[in-house]
Amino acid sequence: MKIESQLAQIGSIKEPVTGAVSFPIHHATAFRHPKLGESTGFDYARTKSPTRAVLEEAAAQLESGDAGFACSSGMAALQTIFALFSQGDHLIVSLDLYGGTYRLLERIMSRFGVSASYVDTNDLDAVGQLLQPNTKAVLIETPTNPLMMVTDIERVAAWAKGHGLLTIVDNTLLTPFFQRPLELGADIIIHSATKYLGGHNDVLAGLIVTKGKELSEQMAILHNSIGAVLGPQDSWLLMRGMKTLALRMERHQYNATKMAEYLQEHPAVEEVFYPALPHHPGHEIQNRQSSGNTGIFSFRLKDPRYVGPVLQHVKLIAFAESLGGVESLMTYPAVQTHADIPEEIRKAVGVDDRLLRFSVGIEHIDDLIADLGQALEAAKLEIGEV
Repeated sequence: MKIESQLAQIGSIKEPVTGAVSFPIHHATAFRHPKLGESTGFDYARTKSPTRAVLEEAAAQLESGDAGFACSSGMAALQTIFALFSQGDHLIVSLDLYGGTYRLLERIMSRFGVSASYVDTNDLDAVGQLLQPNTKAVLIETPTNPLMMVTDIERVAAWAKGHGLLTIVDNTLLTPFFQRPLELGADIIIHSATKYLGGHNDVLAGLIVTKGKELSEQMAILHNSIGAVLGPQDSWLLMRGMKTLALRMERHQYNATKMAEYLQEHPAVEEVFYPALPHHPGHEIQNRQSSGNTGIFSFRLKDPRYVGPVLQHVKLIAFAESLGGVESLMTYPAVQTHADIPEEIRKAVGVDDRLLRFSVGIEHIDDLIADLGQALEAAKLEIGEV
């Protein structure tokens, strides 16, 4: 079955009693046992609940995995994955990294003796130089947030497997509609499902998908023991959002490409970071391992004085954090999503005071271009350029 059909049919044939096309929301936390020693498959909602189980099964199927785990946020999902590791373990991590992931590693996991080294994960020689006897995994964002760096998943996963390491891929930005890292050799997928999977800026959720029986069993123990699981109402909202993922991702991609093409010709813009553009260094890899492009990109203005006025004057586009919803959002990473990364590291990577991140929604492209165009013109006037 094609992925478009899988998405549209999530939960639609899972309710045998009534035949409900929309799977019901089961709020129960406790479930009756038929008799001593027997279970319906549901005992306590933290371990397994009916609505969440349908979502988790769908996530595993979409990512070509063996098991799915729905968590209360993307960060909760990441923390659950990190619980695989022990004191003294070491991770190799993408250099251009979401600030929340960096914060979790450096402020929390470091206290438990888990260390991380950051590198351009597409540079396998540089990755290899960071290998230590206690290295346990490689964590990849591809494309990265916010500079859209692309990693060859198959190549890195093969290297990791050869050294007995796990490969963890954050697939938030492309979703299984455009990219399926487990099919390329990865072991674990993570999503901030708040973003494109939910798609409507109205549900906070995270998803983990694992490949392999032993790893899936380990993750099930951690998921149940840590307990940062997704509730039934949010599980249902996430399933509802995922039903339209194919349609939304196609429109996100179309709009983002048009916006990126517009901005790369704009006199106020120095550089646009988007893998769909032919000049992007990851363009060829992206086309090889993915079937499309995300709806988010970043661009660097020529003058930092433009930033404040642009964010003030956009009207249709909202100045807000997060990404992946149907509404267009613009973020200033240096003071928002990546504020927890030390300034010297952030600037060395390229997240400077001229960089804006644009999550392009599904509005009409002409309206989006007109809105950003007038904001750039207003900024130009405000700083005295005519």
